[in-house]
Amino acid sequence: MAQVTELDDRIAKCNKILNENPNSQIFAALAEAYRKKGEIDKAFRICQTGLKIHPGYGSAHMVMAKINFDKGLFDWAEMEIQKAVELDGTSHATELALAEIHIHRGEFAKAAKILNKLLESDPGNKHVQKLLDLTKKLPLESPIRAYEESPVPRAVASEDDGPEPAPRPERKITYKELLDFVAGVAGVNGVLLINREGLVADQRWDEPGSPELYGAVARDIEKTIQSQIEISDFGEYENILLEADDLILKLIPLHGNLLLIKANKQINLGTLRLRLPKLLSRLEHDLS
Repeated sequence: MAQVTELDDRIAKCNKILNENPNSQIFAALAEAYRKKGEIDKAFRICQTGLKIHPGYGSAHMVMAKINFDKGLFDWAEMEIQKAVELDGTSHATELALAEIHIHRGEFAKAAKILNKLLESDPGNKHVQKLLDLTKKLPLESPIRAYEESPVPRAVASEDDGPEPAPRPERKITYKELLDFVAGVAGVNGVLLINREGLVADQRWDEPGSPELYGAVARDIEKTIQSQIEISDFGEYENILLEADDLILKLIPLHGNLLLIKANKQINLGTLRLRLPKLLSRLEHDLS
């Protein structure tokens, strides 16, 4: 109860600062407080908004990594950690976070390699030692038994937060979560989910220009290309990429729907191409 009260006080103070100065970097502390309180979606939205203003704030990327970890989105958590490392360098926190991700994926050898290095530099760290013990213990257990008998994992890289992690399957995600995560990628200016009729079913769109117009044009482009592919007998397409002066449009078919990603030239298409398939493979087919 005392911890909840402390978190509420911290949230109130951070909100006050952020209301007075929307460009403040206090958003990261606010998002972390909401995450610790268990309000993960609110934490995600706050951190995502703040990172659009401060993309070079390494600590905020670590907060976003923890949020993604709590959502079970380990690939995206790892991507945020890598961004933090690019900005601020490798640290105890980033290495510990990566080790915990590897443990949850069942990649015990990779986790052990990191943890052994951490233990060399800090031999008395009990948390690191417990995690290292897990990398030896869990591979001997049945995956189903390890998952069912182990307590639900807590936040990544929190040495004072028990209990220790155990491998768990990555959960399915909703269309809403998909749009949230794609919209948070650096360089993405807008995301649309377009239904079979060319209407916008959902959006993350703060850009000039009507999302409805983009949706209708995107569906027309997709139908034209699809008809030509069918005539040519090329098989099914995976995505459509259009590039202009400072505009990139990526169209991805999703179970009869269409995902439109509007980006600028700053986007790292390689990162998006690497991470998106894993995310899409976990997508619930139900649009509701």
